[in-house]
Amino acid sequence: MLDMSWGEIMVIGAVALIVIGPKDLPRALRTVGQVTGKVRRMAAEFQGQFNEAMREAELDDVKKQLQSVNDSVSSATSTSFNPIQTFRDELKTSIEAPAGASEKAPQTGSVEETVQGTALQGTTSPVGSDASVQDVVEGRVPPPADPLIDLPLPPTVDPATEIAESLRREAEYEAQQAAIAQQLSEKPDAKVG
Repeated sequence: MLDMSWGEIMVIGAVALIVIGPKDLPRALRTVGQVTGKVRRMAAEFQGQFNEAMREAELDDVKKQLQSVNDSVSSATSTSFNPIQTFRDELKTSIEAPAGASEKAPQTGSVEETVQGTALQGTTSPVGSDASVQDVVEGRVPPPADPLIDLPLPPTVDPATEIAESLRREAEYEAQQAAIAQQLSEKPDAKVG
């Protein structure tokens, strides 16, 4: 603590014994111990208060930084990014585009003629250019109709036959397992006899 050796402590004790006397020495040592304890407690309390003040100062700095980040994020989101409004605008344009296209379409003629006319319009417009794609995306031009392609029909499978086949395979498997179990149960009998 104070870098004193045992020899130095013994010299101090001998001087204290001579100066204070053997009668008052225990009382003096008790008083020195109490004063030392009070000084240590005061030092610990001061250090604790100092550390608490430092933590509060750091917390205030962190609070200010967090508040500034929060303010910048809230201002950025309120001005430039509104997903609900964006979705609403996209939905509105997608609804208005087909409604506008149906108003421009001729009201006379059959459905087949209208479908064929739309298919022909889709084949004549150049879909590869960026301007036409942009027009379709923005709803100024109706999207080209998909060409009709004759595809082979997928094979139709009757669910009842699938279930029956599955049950048949399961019954065969269980029969095989029973046969194997029976063979294993017969083998130990043959070894014993």
